[in-house]
Amino acid sequence: MNFFRRYVLHNLPLKLLSLVLAVGLWLAISPDERPAEVAVRAPIVFQNVPYDLEISSESIPEAQIRVRGPERLIRQIRSSDIHAEINLQGAKPGERTFDLTSEQVRHPHELLVVQVVPGQVRLDFDTRLIREVEIRPRVIGIFVEGEQIAKVEVDPARITISGPKQHVERVDSATTDPVDASGTMTRATFVTNVYVSDPLVQVVRPVPIHVTVTMEKAGETQAH
Repeated sequence: MNFFRRYVLHNLPLKLLSLVLAVGLWLAISPDERPAEVAVRAPIVFQNVPYDLEISSESIPEAQIRVRGPERLIRQIRSSDIHAEINLQGAKPGERTFDLTSEQVRHPHELLVVQVVPGQVRLDFDTRLIREVEIRPRVIGIFVEGEQIAKVEVDPARITISGPKQHVERVDSATTDPVDASGTMTRATFVTNVYVSDPLVQVVRPVPIHVTVTMEKAGETQAH
């Protein structure tokens, strides 16, 4: 009984008042302000990339970033609001591993970064190489009986490509989109585009490609 009187009934009005205030404060907090968490897939932004260096990794990972904050913000957040940054200053050709921490995440100031996945990113680098390759036209179609293709001309005949050195060195030519020359009787010019199959190799300053198809009578070439 003494225990009950000493620890429970002692200052009971103040204890009840504190309890009422605590409950009232909890109820007064808007549900939108209560903490919540969400995982967001966010891009990794590479900063200070050396001019003559290319990322030669086949795929660039995204970061999954888990953030905590007021529920009203969590419900409104978009992947474009958050991104991770990796500084490539001083990077050289070869393989290199970069740590990815919460300090490298840019996000609204009211949010707290709880977790970053992956914690490390491994990238391959190579020297940038720029060179010219020939353009090979791809002509398709159904032609009038007795007619055949005599000559195919391409303007420009070559295109400049750029990318990681090892990838660019493996490219021997660029190819046009299929040119449908069906029904051509004498000579016709078509405008198309050119592409390189390696996704890490880019066409420098793409321009329209003019493909001119010249027809002749079947067997005419052999006769000459």
